[in-house]
Amino acid sequence: MDLNIIWEDFLNRTKPDPEVINIEKKIMAGIPFVYVSVVPNTSLEAATDILKKHAVKSMKGKRLTLELNFVRSEENLYIFRMRFLVPQEKMFCCGNLCFDCIRLRNP
Repeated sequence: MDLNIIWEDFLNRTKPDPEVINIEKKIMAGIPFVYVSVVPNTSLEAATDILKKHAVKSMKGKRLTLELNFVRSEENLYIFRMRFLVPQEKMFCCGNLCFDCIRLRNP
């Protein structure tokens, strides 16, 4: 799964939001950070809800989860560590008789 498509969709959905002035994704040390400038007097909770709302829409129909952690803020700029996570479960049988083999699952 190409997460760049998910990121692009997320950023394109978030930019036109009336509460968001600017949103930018930066990768530092391999970790994606989201810089969100919001209109004045927007709370941290409101900014978090905006990001979650648009992330859920971008993930719809895909088996992804969201990891969103607040890092810091400056006036009306909020910085979050944000990751879209792909499930870490086996999708095929490797033949090693694993205890969590996909063949042993109930449909």
